[in-house]
Amino acid sequence: MLADHLKASIKQHGSAKLTAMTLRMVEQASTLAAAVPLPAHPVHLWFRPLIAQRLNGEGIGTLGALIDYCNARGGSWWRSVPRIGALRARTIVAWLRRHESTLGAKVDADVDTASLVPTRVSEGKGDDRVIVVGGDPGEPRLAPFEHLAVPAELSGATGFNRAASFAFIRAEHDLAAVHAFLHRYRDRPTTLRAYTRELERLILWSVVVRKKALSSLTVEDCEAYKDFLQAPLASFTGPKRPRTSGRWRPFATEGLSADSQAYAVRVLRAAFAWLVEVRYLAGNPWSAVHEPATLTRELSVQVHRALPASLWTRVRQALDAHCDALMGVVPAADDEARQWRAARAAILLMGDSGLRRAEAALARREDLRLAEVAGEARASRSPSPRSPSPPTSTRSVDFANSAESARGPSSVWTLTVIGKRRKQRTVPVSGATIVALRAHWHDRGRDFDAPQARGPLIAPQWIPGTRAALELHDAQTENAPYTVDALGRLVRTAVQRLARESAALADFSTDDLVQLANTSAHAFRHTFGTRAVARDMPTDVVQAILGHASLQTTSIYVRAERRRMLEAAARYYADDKQET
Repeated sequence: MLADHLKASIKQHGSAKLTAMTLRMVEQASTLAAAVPLPAHPVHLWFRPLIAQRLNGEGIGTLGALIDYCNARGGSWWRSVPRIGALRARTIVAWLRRHESTLGAKVDADVDTASLVPTRVSEGKGDDRVIVVGGDPGEPRLAPFEHLAVPAELSGATGFNRAASFAFIRAEHDLAAVHAFLHRYRDRPTTLRAYTRELERLILWSVVVRKKALSSLTVEDCEAYKDFLQAPLASFTGPKRPRTSGRWRPFATEGLSADSQAYAVRVLRAAFAWLVEVRYLAGNPWSAVHEPATLTRELSVQVHRALPASLWTRVRQALDAHCDALMGVVPAADDEARQWRAARAAILLMGDSGLRRAEAALARREDLRLAEVAGEARASRSPSPRSPSPPTSTRSVDFANSAESARGPSSVWTLTVIGKRRKQRTVPVSGATIVALRAHWHDRGRDFDAPQARGPLIAPQWIPGTRAALELHDAQTENAPYTVDALGRLVRTAVQRLARESAALADFSTDDLVQLANTSAHAFRHTFGTRAVARDMPTDVVQAILGHASLQTTSIYVRAERRRMLEAAARYYADDKQET
Protein backbone atom coordinates (compact mmCIF):
# COMPACT_ATOMS: atom_id res chain seq x y z
CA MET A 1 0.00 0.00 0.00
CA LEU A 2 2.82 2.39 0.86
CA ALA A 3 4.54 1.59 -2.44
CA ASP A 4 1.33 2.27 -4.38
CA HIS A 5 0.88 5.59 -2.57
CA LEU A 6 4.43 6.69 -3.40
CA LYS A 7 4.00 5.69 -7.05
CA ALA A 8 0.79 7.71 -7.26
CA SER A 9 2.57 10.68 -5.66
CA ILE A 10 5.40 10.47 -8.20
CA LYS A 11 2.90 10.27 -11.06
CA GLN A 12 1.00 13.29 -9.78
CA HIS A 13 3.85 15.53 -8.58
CA GLY A 14 6.84 14.18 -10.52
CA SER A 15 8.48 13.08 -7.26
CA ALA A 16 7.44 11.47 -3.98
CA LYS A 17 5.89 14.07 -1.67
CA LEU A 18 6.17 13.39 2.09
CA THR A 19 2.63 14.36 3.01
CA ALA A 20 1.02 13.77 6.40
CA MET A 21 -0.62 10.65 5.01
CA THR A 22 2.74 9.38 3.75
CA LEU A 23 4.33 9.86 7.18
CA ARG A 24 1.44 7.99 8.85
CA MET A 25 1.88 5.10 6.43
CA VAL A 26 5.64 5.00 7.08
CA GLU A 27 4.97 4.97 10.82
CA GLN A 28 2.48 2.13 10.43
CA ALA A 29 4.94 0.16 8.30
CA SER A 30 7.59 0.50 11.01
CA THR A 31 5.33 -1.28 13.48
CA LEU A 32 5.04 -4.36 11.29
CA ALA A 33 7.04 -7.42 12.27
CA ALA A 34 10.63 -7.27 11.10
CA ALA A 35 11.86 -9.96 8.78
CA VAL A 36 13.64 -12.81 10.55
CA PRO A 37 16.26 -15.12 9.05
CA LEU A 38 15.16 -18.63 8.14
CA PRO A 39 17.25 -21.68 7.16
CA ALA A 40 16.03 -21.58 3.55
CA HIS A 41 16.94 -17.92 3.04
CA PRO A 42 19.77 -17.32 0.54
CA VAL A 43 22.88 -15.90 2.18
CA HIS A 44 22.77 -12.82 -0.07
CA LEU A 45 19.61 -11.66 1.71
CA TRP A 46 21.50 -11.22 4.96
CA PHE A 47 25.17 -10.72 4.13
CA ARG A 48 27.04 -8.23 2.00
CA PRO A 49 27.39 -9.12 -1.69
CA LEU A 50 31.11 -9.92 -1.50
CA ILE A 51 30.67 -12.21 1.51
CA ALA A 52 27.68 -13.91 -0.10
CA GLN A 53 29.66 -14.38 -3.30
CA ARG A 54 32.53 -16.05 -1.45
CA LEU A 55 30.17 -18.31 0.47
CA ASN A 56 28.36 -19.24 -2.75
CA GLY A 57 31.72 -20.12 -4.26
CA GLU A 58 32.07 -22.89 -1.67
CA GLY A 59 28.58 -24.18 -2.37
CA ILE A 60 27.03 -22.40 0.63
CA GLY A 61 23.80 -21.04 -0.77
CA THR A 62 21.50 -20.78 2.26
CA LEU A 63 21.75 -19.96 5.94
CA GLY A 64 20.97 -23.59 6.80
CA ALA A 65 23.83 -24.74 4.57
CA LEU A 66 26.13 -22.24 6.26
CA ILE A 67 25.32 -23.64 9.71
CA ASP A 68 25.92 -27.19 8.47
CA TYR A 69 29.22 -26.09 6.93
CA CYS A 70 30.39 -24.52 10.22
CA ASN A 71 29.38 -27.52 12.31
CA ALA A 72 31.05 -29.97 9.94
CA ARG A 73 34.40 -28.16 10.04
CA GLY A 74 34.51 -26.69 13.53
CA GLY A 75 36.25 -23.48 14.51
CA SER A 76 38.46 -23.43 11.43
CA TRP A 77 35.57 -23.53 8.95
CA TRP A 78 36.51 -20.12 7.53
CA ARG A 79 39.98 -21.22 6.44
CA SER A 80 38.54 -22.96 3.37
CA VAL A 81 36.55 -19.88 2.29
CA PRO A 82 38.68 -17.36 0.34
CA ARG A 83 38.97 -13.89 1.85
CA ILE A 84 37.00 -14.79 5.00
CA GLY A 85 39.34 -14.16 7.91
CA ALA A 86 39.02 -14.94 11.61
CA LEU A 87 37.44 -11.59 12.50
CA ARG A 88 34.79 -11.80 9.79
CA ALA A 89 34.17 -15.44 10.68
CA ARG A 90 33.59 -14.47 14.31
CA THR A 91 31.05 -11.89 13.19
CA ILE A 92 29.20 -14.41 11.03
CA VAL A 93 29.09 -17.07 13.77
CA ALA A 94 27.94 -14.52 16.35
CA TRP A 95 25.14 -13.42 14.00
CA LEU A 96 24.04 -17.03 13.46
CA ARG A 97 23.97 -17.63 17.20
CA ARG A 98 21.88 -14.52 17.81
CA HIS A 99 19.24 -15.86 15.43
CA GLU A 100 19.22 -19.52 16.54
CA SER A 101 15.60 -19.28 17.66
CA THR A 102 14.31 -18.42 14.18
CA LEU A 103 16.85 -20.44 12.24
CA GLY A 104 15.87 -23.58 14.11
CA ALA A 105 19.47 -24.79 14.01
CA LYS A 106 22.38 -24.30 16.34
CA VAL A 107 26.04 -23.61 15.68
CA ASP A 108 28.05 -26.11 17.73
CA ALA A 109 29.75 -24.82 20.86
CA ASP A 110 33.22 -25.68 19.58
CA VAL A 111 32.74 -23.51 16.48
CA ASP A 112 34.53 -20.71 18.26
CA THR A 113 36.98 -18.56 16.37
CA ALA A 114 37.60 -16.23 19.30
CA SER A 115 41.25 -15.90 20.20
CA LEU A 116 42.38 -18.53 22.68
CA VAL A 117 45.07 -16.15 23.92
CA PRO A 118 43.29 -12.81 24.49
CA THR A 119 45.15 -9.85 25.88
CA ARG A 120 42.62 -8.86 28.53
CA VAL A 121 41.79 -10.66 31.75
CA SER A 122 38.18 -11.26 30.71
CA GLU A 123 36.37 -10.92 27.41
CA GLY A 124 32.68 -11.30 26.71
CA LYS A 125 29.67 -11.47 29.00
CA GLY A 126 27.95 -14.25 30.89
CA ASP A 127 28.32 -17.66 29.31
CA ASP A 128 30.39 -16.18 26.44
CA ARG A 129 33.15 -14.85 28.64
CA VAL A 130 36.75 -15.91 28.12
CA ILE A 131 38.94 -15.73 31.21
CA VAL A 132 42.71 -15.53 31.11
CA VAL A 133 43.74 -17.77 33.99
CA GLY A 134 46.65 -16.94 36.23
CA GLY A 135 47.38 -14.79 39.23
CA ASP A 136 48.70 -15.82 42.61
CA PRO A 137 48.25 -19.56 43.37
CA GLY A 138 46.55 -18.62 46.64
CA GLU A 139 43.94 -16.47 44.89
CA PRO A 140 44.02 -17.60 41.28
CA ARG A 141 41.80 -16.76 38.33
CA LEU A 142 40.40 -20.14 37.30
CA ALA A 143 38.02 -21.15 34.53
CA PRO A 144 36.77 -24.40 33.01
CA PHE A 145 38.17 -25.48 29.68
CA GLU A 146 35.42 -23.97 27.53
CA HIS A 147 36.03 -20.49 29.01
CA LEU A 148 39.75 -20.82 29.53
CA ALA A 149 42.52 -18.77 27.94
CA VAL A 150 46.16 -18.36 28.95
CA PRO A 151 48.54 -15.40 28.93
CA ALA A 152 50.31 -14.99 25.60
CA GLU A 153 53.73 -15.67 27.13
CA LEU A 154 52.48 -19.06 28.40
CA SER A 155 50.52 -20.03 25.30
CA GLY A 156 53.12 -22.55 24.17
CA ALA A 157 53.65 -20.87 20.82
CA THR A 158 57.38 -21.10 21.55
CA GLY A 159 57.35 -23.98 24.05
CA PHE A 160 60.67 -25.68 24.76
CA ASN A 161 59.22 -29.09 23.87
CA ARG A 162 57.69 -28.06 20.55
CA ALA A 163 58.68 -30.32 17.67
CA ALA A 164 60.89 -28.73 15.04
CA SER A 165 59.60 -30.87 12.16
CA PHE A 166 56.38 -30.43 10.20
CA ALA A 167 53.35 -30.98 12.48
CA PHE A 168 50.32 -32.94 11.36
CA ILE A 169 47.92 -30.51 13.07
CA ARG A 170 47.56 -26.77 12.54
CA ALA A 171 47.73 -25.89 16.23
CA GLU A 172 49.77 -22.76 16.81
CA HIS A 173 49.66 -23.00 20.60
CA ASP A 174 48.92 -25.47 23.38
CA LEU A 175 45.19 -24.86 23.77
CA ALA A 176 44.61 -25.42 20.08
CA ALA A 177 46.60 -28.67 20.31
CA VAL A 178 44.53 -29.84 23.28
CA HIS A 179 41.34 -28.97 21.37
CA ALA A 180 42.59 -31.12 18.49
CA PHE A 181 43.24 -34.05 20.83
CA LEU A 182 39.83 -33.82 22.49
CA HIS A 183 38.07 -33.43 19.14
CA ARG A 184 38.89 -37.09 18.45
CA TYR A 185 36.39 -38.08 21.16
CA ARG A 186 33.49 -35.87 20.04
CA ASP A 187 31.31 -38.95 19.46
CA ARG A 188 32.14 -40.44 22.89
CA PRO A 189 30.71 -37.93 25.38
CA THR A 190 31.67 -39.83 28.53
CA THR A 191 35.29 -40.18 27.47
CA LEU A 192 35.37 -36.59 26.23
CA ARG A 193 34.11 -35.30 29.56
CA ALA A 194 36.66 -37.32 31.54
CA TYR A 195 39.62 -36.37 29.33
CA THR A 196 38.62 -32.70 29.32
CA ARG A 197 38.56 -32.70 33.11
CA GLU A 198 42.10 -34.09 33.41
CA LEU A 199 43.60 -31.80 30.78
CA GLU A 200 41.96 -28.64 32.12
CA ARG A 201 43.33 -29.45 35.58
CA LEU A 202 46.85 -29.81 34.21
CA ILE A 203 46.58 -26.58 32.20
CA LEU A 204 45.39 -24.63 35.24
CA TRP A 205 48.16 -26.03 37.43
CA SER A 206 50.81 -25.47 34.77
CA VAL A 207 49.86 -21.82 34.19
CA VAL A 208 48.88 -20.76 37.70
CA VAL A 209 51.23 -22.77 39.92
CA ARG A 210 54.18 -23.70 37.71
CA LYS A 211 54.05 -20.59 35.48
CA LYS A 212 54.96 -22.69 32.46
CA ALA A 213 53.39 -23.50 29.13
CA LEU A 214 52.05 -27.01 28.65
CA SER A 215 54.59 -27.60 25.88
CA SER A 216 57.45 -26.64 28.21
CA LEU A 217 56.76 -29.17 30.97
CA THR A 218 59.58 -31.53 31.92
CA VAL A 219 59.64 -34.81 33.83
CA GLU A 220 60.29 -32.86 37.03
CA ASP A 221 57.17 -30.78 36.39
CA CYS A 222 55.10 -33.90 35.78
CA GLU A 223 56.32 -35.45 39.03
CA ALA A 224 55.41 -32.22 40.83
CA TYR A 225 51.92 -32.34 39.35
CA LYS A 226 51.56 -35.95 40.47
CA ASP A 227 52.34 -34.79 44.01
CA PHE A 228 49.86 -31.93 43.58
CA LEU A 229 47.12 -34.45 42.79
CA GLN A 230 47.59 -35.98 46.24
CA ALA A 231 47.00 -32.63 47.97
CA PRO A 232 45.63 -29.86 45.71
CA LEU A 233 45.84 -26.29 46.95
CA ALA A 234 42.80 -25.11 48.85
CA SER A 235 42.27 -22.45 46.20
CA PHE A 236 41.85 -25.23 43.60
CA THR A 237 39.21 -27.17 45.55
CA GLY A 238 35.60 -26.54 46.40
CA PRO A 239 32.09 -27.99 46.42
CA LYS A 240 30.50 -28.90 43.12
CA ARG A 241 29.30 -25.83 41.26
CA PRO A 242 28.06 -25.19 37.69
CA ARG A 243 30.88 -24.69 35.23
CA THR A 244 29.46 -21.26 34.47
CA SER A 245 29.79 -20.20 38.10
CA GLY A 246 32.62 -18.00 39.30
CA ARG A 247 32.94 -20.37 42.25
CA TRP A 248 33.69 -23.38 40.09
CA ARG A 249 36.88 -25.22 41.08
CA PRO A 250 38.70 -28.02 39.23
CA PHE A 251 38.93 -30.35 42.25
CA ALA A 252 36.34 -31.49 44.77
CA THR A 253 36.81 -30.54 48.40
CA GLU A 254 37.69 -34.09 49.42
CA GLY A 255 40.43 -34.38 46.79
CA LEU A 256 41.19 -37.40 44.60
CA SER A 257 41.44 -41.06 45.49
CA ALA A 258 44.58 -43.00 44.59
CA ASP A 259 42.71 -44.64 41.72
CA SER A 260 41.67 -41.24 40.35
CA GLN A 261 45.25 -39.98 40.60
CA ALA A 262 46.50 -43.00 38.66
CA TYR A 263 43.78 -42.47 36.05
CA ALA A 264 44.85 -38.84 35.63
CA VAL A 265 48.44 -39.88 34.94
CA ARG A 266 47.30 -42.44 32.36
CA VAL A 267 45.13 -39.91 30.54
CA LEU A 268 47.87 -37.28 30.45
CA ARG A 269 50.44 -39.81 29.27
CA ALA A 270 48.11 -40.84 26.43
CA ALA A 271 47.35 -37.22 25.48
CA PHE A 272 51.01 -36.25 25.34
CA ALA A 273 51.82 -39.42 23.40
CA TRP A 274 49.31 -38.37 20.74
CA LEU A 275 50.77 -34.85 20.61
CA VAL A 276 54.17 -36.43 20.00
CA GLU A 277 52.69 -38.72 17.36
CA VAL A 278 51.26 -35.79 15.41
CA ARG A 279 54.60 -33.98 15.83
CA TYR A 280 53.31 -31.11 17.90
CA LEU A 281 55.63 -32.07 20.77
CA ALA A 282 59.18 -33.36 20.49
CA GLY A 283 58.87 -35.78 23.41
CA ASN A 284 56.54 -37.11 26.09
CA PRO A 285 57.70 -36.26 29.63
CA TRP A 286 54.88 -38.37 31.09
CA SER A 287 56.42 -41.53 29.66
CA ALA A 288 59.01 -41.37 32.45
CA VAL A 289 56.44 -40.88 35.23
CA HIS A 290 55.11 -43.86 37.16
CA GLU A 291 51.49 -44.01 38.22
CA PRO A 292 50.76 -43.43 41.91
CA ALA A 293 50.66 -46.61 43.97
CA THR A 294 47.12 -47.95 44.26
CA LEU A 295 45.49 -50.70 46.24
CA THR A 296 44.78 -53.94 44.38
CA ARG A 297 41.21 -54.49 45.44
CA GLU A 298 39.77 -57.83 46.38
CA LEU A 299 36.83 -57.09 44.10
CA SER A 300 37.28 -54.85 41.08
CA VAL A 301 33.52 -54.28 40.93
CA GLN A 302 32.00 -52.67 44.01
CA VAL A 303 29.25 -55.25 44.42
CA HIS A 304 28.93 -54.36 48.10
CA ARG A 305 26.93 -51.34 46.97
CA ALA A 306 24.14 -53.59 45.72
CA LEU A 307 20.96 -53.33 47.75
CA PRO A 308 19.98 -56.49 49.66
CA ALA A 309 16.81 -58.16 48.39
CA SER A 310 14.71 -57.02 51.35
CA LEU A 311 15.88 -53.41 51.06
CA TRP A 312 15.33 -53.40 47.29
CA THR A 313 11.75 -54.59 47.82
CA ARG A 314 11.04 -51.88 50.39
CA VAL A 315 12.57 -49.20 48.16
CA ARG A 316 10.22 -50.23 45.36
CA GLN A 317 7.25 -50.13 47.71
CA ALA A 318 8.24 -46.67 48.94
CA LEU A 319 8.61 -45.44 45.36
CA ASP A 320 5.13 -46.73 44.52
CA ALA A 321 3.69 -44.95 47.54
CA HIS A 322 5.24 -41.64 46.50
CA CYS A 323 4.13 -42.05 42.89
CA ASP A 324 0.51 -42.68 43.89
CA ALA A 325 0.19 -40.26 46.80
CA LEU A 326 -2.40 -37.47 46.33
CA MET A 327 -2.35 -38.01 42.58
CA GLY A 328 -4.87 -35.69 40.95
CA VAL A 329 -5.89 -34.15 44.28
CA VAL A 330 -3.42 -31.35 44.89
CA PRO A 331 -1.69 -29.84 41.81
CA ALA A 332 1.62 -29.32 43.61
CA ALA A 333 1.54 -32.88 44.94
CA ASP A 334 0.66 -34.14 41.47
CA ASP A 335 3.70 -32.38 40.01
CA GLU A 336 5.86 -33.92 42.70
CA ALA A 337 4.40 -37.35 41.97
CA ARG A 338 5.36 -36.95 38.31
CA GLN A 339 8.96 -36.40 39.36
CA TRP A 340 8.80 -39.50 41.52
CA ARG A 341 7.41 -41.51 38.60
CA ALA A 342 10.33 -40.40 36.41
CA ALA A 343 12.77 -41.47 39.13
CA ARG A 344 10.98 -44.80 39.56
CA ALA A 345 11.17 -45.56 35.84
CA ALA A 346 14.91 -44.83 35.84
CA ILE A 347 15.57 -46.88 38.98
CA LEU A 348 13.66 -49.89 37.66
CA LEU A 349 15.44 -49.71 34.30
CA MET A 350 18.76 -50.02 36.11
CA GLY A 351 17.63 -52.31 38.92
CA ASP A 352 15.61 -54.78 36.82
CA SER A 353 17.64 -54.66 33.58
CA GLY A 354 21.17 -53.91 34.80
CA LEU A 355 21.60 -50.76 32.73
CA ARG A 356 24.34 -48.24 33.33
CA ARG A 357 23.32 -44.67 34.07
CA ALA A 358 24.28 -43.47 30.57
CA GLU A 359 22.46 -46.37 28.94
CA ALA A 360 19.26 -45.55 30.83
CA ALA A 361 19.53 -41.87 29.93
CA LEU A 362 19.96 -42.63 26.22
CA ALA A 363 17.44 -45.50 25.98
CA ARG A 364 14.73 -44.90 23.38
CA ARG A 365 11.20 -46.15 22.87
CA GLU A 366 11.80 -47.34 19.31
CA ASP A 367 14.43 -49.74 20.68
CA LEU A 368 11.94 -51.35 23.09
CA ARG A 369 10.09 -54.36 21.68
CA LEU A 370 7.88 -57.21 22.81
CA ALA A 371 9.48 -60.58 22.03
CA GLU A 372 7.84 -63.99 22.02
CA VAL A 373 9.48 -66.64 24.20
CA ALA A 374 8.62 -70.32 23.84
CA GLY A 375 8.71 -72.75 26.75
CA GLU A 376 8.35 -72.18 30.45
CA ALA A 377 8.27 -68.60 31.57
CA ARG A 378 7.52 -66.79 34.79
CA ALA A 379 5.43 -64.11 33.17
CA SER A 380 1.84 -65.05 33.73
CA ARG A 381 0.80 -61.51 34.48
CA SER A 382 2.60 -59.77 31.67
CA PRO A 383 1.11 -56.35 30.98
CA SER A 384 -0.71 -56.24 27.69
CA PRO A 385 1.10 -54.53 24.81
CA ARG A 386 -1.53 -51.81 24.99
CA SER A 387 -3.29 -50.83 28.18
CA PRO A 388 -6.64 -49.04 27.94
CA SER A 389 -5.58 -46.67 30.72
CA PRO A 390 -2.01 -46.00 31.75
CA PRO A 391 -1.32 -47.67 35.11
CA THR A 392 0.62 -45.79 37.72
CA SER A 393 1.44 -48.49 40.25
CA THR A 394 3.86 -51.37 39.76
CA ARG A 395 2.56 -53.35 42.73
CA SER A 396 0.36 -55.59 40.60
CA VAL A 397 3.01 -56.43 38.02
CA ASP A 398 6.53 -57.54 38.85
CA PHE A 399 8.21 -60.19 36.73
CA ALA A 400 11.07 -60.53 39.16
CA ASN A 401 8.81 -61.29 42.12
CA SER A 402 5.93 -63.08 40.42
CA ALA A 403 5.06 -66.32 42.20
CA GLU A 404 3.05 -67.76 39.34
CA SER A 405 4.45 -69.60 36.38
CA ALA A 406 3.10 -70.50 32.97
CA ARG A 407 3.95 -72.98 30.31
CA GLY A 408 3.84 -72.42 26.58
CA PRO A 409 4.53 -69.31 24.53
CA SER A 410 5.01 -66.10 26.49
CA SER A 411 6.33 -62.62 25.83
CA VAL A 412 9.12 -60.54 27.31
CA TRP A 413 9.96 -56.93 26.63
CA THR A 414 13.48 -56.33 25.34
CA LEU A 415 15.49 -53.14 25.01
CA THR A 416 18.47 -52.60 22.73
CA VAL A 417 21.06 -50.17 24.08
CA ILE A 418 24.56 -49.01 23.17
CA GLY A 419 26.96 -49.54 26.04
CA LYS A 420 30.65 -49.09 26.71
CA ARG A 421 33.03 -49.33 23.78
CA ARG A 422 30.04 -48.49 21.53
CA LYS A 423 28.88 -52.08 21.83
CA GLN A 424 25.22 -52.82 21.19
CA ARG A 425 23.35 -55.33 23.33
CA THR A 426 19.79 -56.34 24.14
CA VAL A 427 18.50 -56.64 27.70
CA PRO A 428 15.20 -57.90 29.13
CA VAL A 429 12.81 -55.40 30.68
CA SER A 430 10.53 -56.35 33.56
CA GLY A 431 6.79 -55.90 33.55
CA ALA A 432 7.12 -53.52 36.50
CA THR A 433 9.42 -51.32 34.45
CA ILE A 434 6.96 -51.25 31.54
CA VAL A 435 4.17 -50.15 33.87
CA ALA A 436 6.42 -47.43 35.33
CA LEU A 437 7.39 -46.24 31.85
CA ARG A 438 3.74 -46.09 30.75
CA ALA A 439 2.91 -43.91 33.73
CA HIS A 440 5.90 -41.66 33.04
CA TRP A 441 4.94 -41.28 29.38
CA HIS A 442 1.38 -40.47 30.40
CA ASP A 443 2.78 -37.67 32.58
CA ARG A 444 4.60 -36.34 29.53
CA GLY A 445 1.38 -36.35 27.51
CA ARG A 446 2.57 -39.09 25.20
CA ASP A 447 1.16 -42.48 24.22
CA PHE A 448 3.66 -45.17 25.17
CA ASP A 449 1.82 -47.80 23.12
CA ALA A 450 1.32 -45.80 19.92
CA PRO A 451 2.35 -47.85 16.85
CA GLN A 452 5.13 -45.44 15.90
CA ALA A 453 6.05 -44.26 19.39
CA ARG A 454 9.53 -42.76 19.40
CA GLY A 455 11.71 -40.74 21.72
CA PRO A 456 13.68 -41.12 24.93
CA LEU A 457 12.22 -43.58 27.41
CA ILE A 458 12.85 -41.12 30.25
CA ALA A 459 12.73 -37.36 29.80
CA PRO A 460 12.21 -34.27 31.98
CA GLN A 461 8.68 -32.99 32.41
CA TRP A 462 9.87 -29.55 31.32
CA ILE A 463 13.14 -27.82 30.53
CA PRO A 464 13.86 -24.26 31.71
CA GLY A 465 14.28 -21.73 28.93
CA THR A 466 17.68 -20.64 30.19
CA ARG A 467 20.60 -20.77 27.81
CA ALA A 468 22.52 -23.26 29.93
CA ALA A 469 19.55 -25.64 30.11
CA LEU A 470 18.89 -25.40 26.38
CA GLU A 471 22.54 -26.08 25.60
CA LEU A 472 22.42 -29.22 27.73
CA HIS A 473 19.38 -30.43 25.81
CA ASP A 474 20.45 -29.32 22.33
CA ALA A 475 18.03 -26.36 22.32
CA GLN A 476 15.03 -28.69 22.61
CA THR A 477 12.33 -27.82 25.10
CA GLU A 478 10.16 -30.89 24.47
CA ASN A 479 10.93 -34.60 24.32
CA ALA A 480 14.61 -34.08 25.10
CA PRO A 481 16.24 -36.83 27.19
CA TYR A 482 17.88 -36.34 30.54
CA THR A 483 21.59 -35.77 30.36
CA VAL A 484 23.61 -38.52 32.04
CA ASP A 485 24.45 -36.33 35.03
CA ALA A 486 20.89 -35.04 35.34
CA LEU A 487 19.50 -38.58 35.43
CA GLY A 488 22.02 -39.45 38.12
CA ARG A 489 20.89 -36.46 40.17
CA LEU A 490 17.23 -37.42 39.70
CA VAL A 491 17.87 -40.91 41.07
CA ARG A 492 20.20 -39.81 43.85
CA THR A 493 17.79 -37.11 45.02
CA ALA A 494 14.90 -39.58 45.15
CA VAL A 495 16.88 -42.19 47.08
CA GLN A 496 18.28 -39.69 49.57
CA ARG A 497 14.82 -38.30 50.18
CA LEU A 498 13.54 -41.83 50.80
CA ALA A 499 16.33 -42.29 53.33
CA ARG A 500 15.49 -39.05 55.16
CA GLU A 501 11.77 -39.76 55.30
CA SER A 502 12.31 -43.37 56.34
CA ALA A 503 14.64 -42.27 59.13
CA ALA A 504 11.92 -40.00 60.50
CA LEU A 505 9.35 -42.81 60.36
CA ALA A 506 11.78 -45.52 61.55
CA ASP A 507 10.82 -47.67 58.54
CA PHE A 508 14.38 -48.86 57.87
CA SER A 509 17.20 -50.15 60.02
CA THR A 510 20.25 -48.00 60.69
CA ASP A 511 22.35 -50.09 58.30
CA ASP A 512 19.74 -49.71 55.57
CA LEU A 513 19.63 -45.95 56.04
CA VAL A 514 23.42 -45.70 55.83
CA GLN A 515 23.41 -47.72 52.62
CA LEU A 516 20.61 -45.66 51.08
CA ALA A 517 22.39 -42.42 51.94
CA ASN A 518 25.41 -43.64 49.95
CA THR A 519 23.48 -45.24 47.09
CA SER A 520 24.23 -43.92 43.61
CA ALA A 521 22.47 -44.74 40.36
CA HIS A 522 25.13 -47.35 39.55
CA ALA A 523 24.28 -49.29 42.71
CA PHE A 524 21.03 -50.45 41.10
CA ARG A 525 23.00 -52.09 38.29
CA HIS A 526 24.94 -54.01 40.94
CA THR A 527 21.63 -54.86 42.58
CA PHE A 528 20.46 -56.57 39.40
CA GLY A 529 23.71 -58.52 39.01
CA THR A 530 23.67 -59.74 42.60
CA ARG A 531 20.00 -60.77 42.53
CA ALA A 532 20.33 -62.46 39.13
CA VAL A 533 23.18 -64.66 40.38
CA ALA A 534 21.38 -65.36 43.65
CA ARG A 535 18.41 -66.63 41.62
CA ASP A 536 20.67 -69.01 39.70
CA MET A 537 20.63 -67.15 36.40
CA PRO A 538 23.53 -68.60 34.33
CA THR A 539 26.66 -66.49 34.62
CA ASP A 540 27.04 -66.15 30.85
CA VAL A 541 23.48 -64.82 30.62
CA VAL A 542 24.20 -62.28 33.36
CA GLN A 543 27.35 -61.29 31.46
CA ALA A 544 25.35 -60.71 28.27
CA ILE A 545 22.75 -58.60 30.07
CA LEU A 546 25.30 -56.49 31.95
CA GLY A 547 27.52 -56.11 28.89
CA HIS A 548 30.73 -57.22 30.58
CA ALA A 549 33.62 -57.79 28.20
CA SER A 550 34.99 -60.57 30.40
CA LEU A 551 33.18 -63.40 32.15
CA GLN A 552 35.67 -62.93 34.96
CA THR A 553 34.10 -59.57 35.76
CA THR A 554 30.63 -61.11 35.95
CA SER A 555 31.92 -63.92 38.13
CA ILE A 556 32.64 -61.39 40.86
CA TYR A 557 28.93 -61.38 41.59
CA VAL A 558 29.10 -65.07 42.34
CA ARG A 559 31.67 -64.50 45.09
CA ALA A 560 32.57 -68.18 44.99
CA GLU A 561 36.12 -67.66 46.23
CA ARG A 562 34.98 -65.42 49.05
CA ARG A 563 32.28 -67.89 50.04
CA ARG A 564 34.81 -70.75 50.15
CA MET A 565 37.14 -68.62 52.24
CA LEU A 566 34.38 -67.87 54.76
CA GLU A 567 33.36 -71.53 54.92
CA ALA A 568 36.95 -72.59 55.57
CA ALA A 569 37.29 -69.91 58.24
CA ALA A 570 34.08 -71.09 59.91
CA ARG A 571 35.44 -74.65 60.09
CA TYR A 572 38.73 -73.34 61.45
CA TYR A 573 37.04 -71.41 64.26
CA ALA A 574 34.71 -74.35 64.98
CA ASP A 575 37.79 -76.52 65.63
CA ASP A 576 39.01 -73.90 68.11
CA LYS A 577 35.75 -74.17 70.03
CA GLN A 578 36.02 -77.96 70.17
CA GLU A 579 39.55 -77.75 71.57
CA THR A 580 38.40 -75.44 74.35
